Amino acid sequence: MADDRDPPPLFNNVNLEKREDDDDLFSSAMENQDVGNLDDDGNDLFNGAADAPKLQLSKESPDLENVPIDKPSSIQRDDLEEIEKESGDQFVSVTVTEPQKVGEGMGAYVAYKVFTRTNMPLFRKRNFSVLRRFSDFLGLHDKLVDKYLRTGRIIPPAPEKSMTKIKMSNQSEQGSSAEFVEKRRASLERYLNRTAAHPILSVDPDFREFLEADTELPKSTNTSALSGAGVMRLFNKVGETVNKITYKMDESDPLRRLHGSVEMLVLHRKDLALLTSSFAKSAAMLSNCEEHTSLSRALSQLAEVEEKVEALHNEQANADFAILCELLKDYVALIGAIKDVFHERVKVYQNWQHSQLMLNKKREQKAKMELSGKPDKGNQASVEVVEWESKVERGQEEFDNISKMIKKEMERFEANRVKDFKAIIINYMENLMTHQQQYTI
Repeated sequence: MADDRDPPPLFNNVNLEKREDDDDLFSSAMENQDVGNLDDDGNDLFNGAADAPKLQLSKESPDLENVPIDKPSSIQRDDLEEIEKESGDQFVSVTVTEPQKVGEGMGAYVAYKVFTRTNMPLFRKRNFSVLRRFSDFLGLHDKLVDKYLRTGRIIPPAPEKSMTKIKMSNQSEQGSSAEFVEKRRASLERYLNRTAAHPILSVDPDFREFLEADTELPKSTNTSALSGAGVMRLFNKVGETVNKITYKMDESDPLRRLHGSVEMLVLHRKDLALLTSSFAKSAAMLSNCEEHTSLSRALSQLAEVEEKVEALHNEQANADFAILCELLKDYVALIGAIKDVFHERVKVYQNWQHSQLMLNKKREQKAKMELSGKPDKGNQASVEVVEWESKVERGQEEFDNISKMIKKEMERFEANRVKDFKAIIINYMENLMTHQQQYTI
């Protein structure tokens, strides 16, 4: 299904040498070219005629001739850059608390209290809180993707929509339900704080409305798997997947493997805690049956020690999950968001090159009309040439803009990644040492 064509250039043709007139690595690449039912809904990326034919477009896709290439608004981009420079000392801190069940039966869902602290003048208050359901979080993410992905912004991914069913009425499942809701609450909080830490996303009108509008948000139909938007989204994903697999990429994912290893570590610690608990109970039972007083007392003390060890195993398993495992899971998802941005860049590049091919074709048609002595058709061809020249110019501008934006976003991502991992690893090691010391007491 895949062919042997090379993918469009990303950064491999970038001139890495220092240049006096322009130190932008990206522009140098162009210089040689002219919720369960608790959740919510009940289902939880040439110049000239000689080079242009290098891009092979399918003859079965005539619709590409009408591919729109919107010209970015330079005013809006300048405004965003100004906001980004001025947001150094401002902050938005979000806490998600108090998950609560709303409704009954199949229409029941969990609402979360979103408490915000900020010193940004764009917000009406300094401290405020609202209630939001899970689909509101997904709807916010979809809005941010629609606005900013095309420009090269890395959008923090929202938590996955689990299809797990949680029956609140079943007492035997109350523990797993509470654990599921708590994990989701923590992931939603991390998602909002990653978005709030972005200098542009944090001032987006939809994000501000999500945080401070003390009313129920309009229901997001895009989050429903069976909605029309959901079906269209599924078809779009299939098309993009087919487009992606036409380029062979040999990539290893050590981060995903590390995340899997930590998940297994958590499971093994929980199993160890269960076995330790069983051993403690057995020792306690044997203590009750033992007639010899000294031996009975020794067995009883052994049972008490093993119960404490069981508690430590559970605490360590929870710390492994909450501190390390969830961070790795978030960054696996963030890597996916980065891939989406680069794929968007590929699509912008393809649109630009398609416009270049169409321009060459229109120029050839114009030359044929002039040679055949058909001035009327020649004038029409001239108009089409001017139109496609404009599209090529806009396409190149959009490609340059998204490349520069991705470079800037990647610099921010790297700085945050180093800071996050350093803080988390230190926290994890301190927690691990604390538990190890408690084993010896």
